[in-house]
Amino acid sequence: MSKETTAGPLVARRSSPVSRDPAWSSRVFWALAGLVVLWPLLVLSEFRPWILFEPDNLRPTLKFLGDFFPPKVSPEFLALVARETWRTVAIATAGVALALVIAIPLTLISVRALSLSALSGRMARLPFAVRFAVRGVLILLRSVPELIWALVFVRVVGLGPTAGVIAIALTYGGMLGKVYAEILESGDQYATTALMRNGAGRLQAFFYGLLPQNAAELTSYTVYRWECAIRSSAVLGFVGAGGLGQQMDTSMKMFAGSEVATMLIVFILLVAAADAMSAWLRRQLG
Repeated sequence: MSKETTAGPLVARRSSPVSRDPAWSSRVFWALAGLVVLWPLLVLSEFRPWILFEPDNLRPTLKFLGDFFPPKVSPEFLALVARETWRTVAIATAGVALALVIAIPLTLISVRALSLSALSGRMARLPFAVRFAVRGVLILLRSVPELIWALVFVRVVGLGPTAGVIAIALTYGGMLGKVYAEILESGDQYATTALMRNGAGRLQAFFYGLLPQNAAELTSYTVYRWECAIRSSAVLGFVGAGGLGQQMDTSMKMFAGSEVATMLIVFILLVAAADAMSAWLRRQLG
């Protein structure tokens, strides 16, 4: 038998793919470790989805879902839904507009690149203390969810869109201010520093140095937050902050499944339209 003939099966065995995953043991280990960590958390949170299928819970659930069909499409109800949908968009837009009023000044104060004292290499004590305090305010605003703010202001100003607008403005003001500051500080600061070293003021350095190179990213994030605010404004309606969510909460309490189905469809279409609009705006900016 020739050497070429005996080498053939050996080469075939060496070139054949490995039948067992060499990393299977580590994957099994981390899967079991994840389960060990996750299981106490599920027990602590009392996560028991199987109770949904108990007879006492399944019957009313199926009855309520059965009322979803057909959705209610009477002209009077559709006019009501259209009005509340427009109110939901108005709450989100007004909330984001007020959030910008909060976020932009706090951002300009908290950005290190716009500090004149930092040009020497170390920021002075007073500007550093002010910057630290402003960042603390941003942390406070965004650490409280908009739902909690809405619950507070519903007690203060009463039911209606005002509470929703203020809630979105406060939470999103903290979010926008924090992300704006990170975007501005992560970019190239050479032009800004050069302007300030040659006598330009902070606002001049911002408008001619920082803003031009970061405008697209800042606008894209703002549009994304507006899209999120539309979702939030619908949720805030369940605590009395007005809009489509409040009307949906009323229909659910009355077990009007057909009305809930119509509003769910409208809300899905609204979110899809907001997502398409924000994607289009980001493409235009890109």
